[in-house]
Amino acid sequence: MWRYFAPAAAFLALGALFAFALMRIQNGTLDVREIKSPLIGKPAPVFTLPLVTDPSQSFDSRSMAGKTYVVNVWGTWCPACREEHDSLLQLARVTGVPFIGIDWKDDGQLAQQYLGQLGNPYQQVVADAEGRVAIDWGVYGAPETFLVSPAGIVLAKHAGALTAAVWAEKFAPLVTSGGSR
Repeated sequence: MWRYFAPAAAFLALGALFAFALMRIQNGTLDVREIKSPLIGKPAPVFTLPLVTDPSQSFDSRSMAGKTYVVNVWGTWCPACREEHDSLLQLARVTGVPFIGIDWKDDGQLAQQYLGQLGNPYQQVVADAEGRVAIDWGVYGAPETFLVSPAGIVLAKHAGALTAAVWAEKFAPLVTSGGSR
């Protein structure tokens, strides 16, 4: 009899756990799209990567010291990156905040064509062909966007397409407050 009771109890416990999570999702207290970053409140990873537009030259993230900036991890292979592209163009134009693009595990020629056709929202676009810098940033998938303070501290992260609404909710309050939390 016990050999039937243990699996049934485990099944019921698992069902209760799923029901609890589903209730939290439905009432809005759990956002399954939000992946918390351990980098929030910590120094942004420093990187030096080749430029997509000229691989013989590189960009060093330390050149952004003293400025609020955005790091956007993207790829030409990413449908959500294409979806967010118009928003990035608009936000880069109206916010005055520099956007740094990290082209993740992509082909440089395709990235150049992509930006040539759709427009380039980035102050600098670098190639992370092996994906090591994305690992340092804790990237799970593209697109992911980070806001970095003038002191080099990661203030916010958004996984998924960055939109004007997301910017207004998550990033703008931190930019207008000088990056203080």
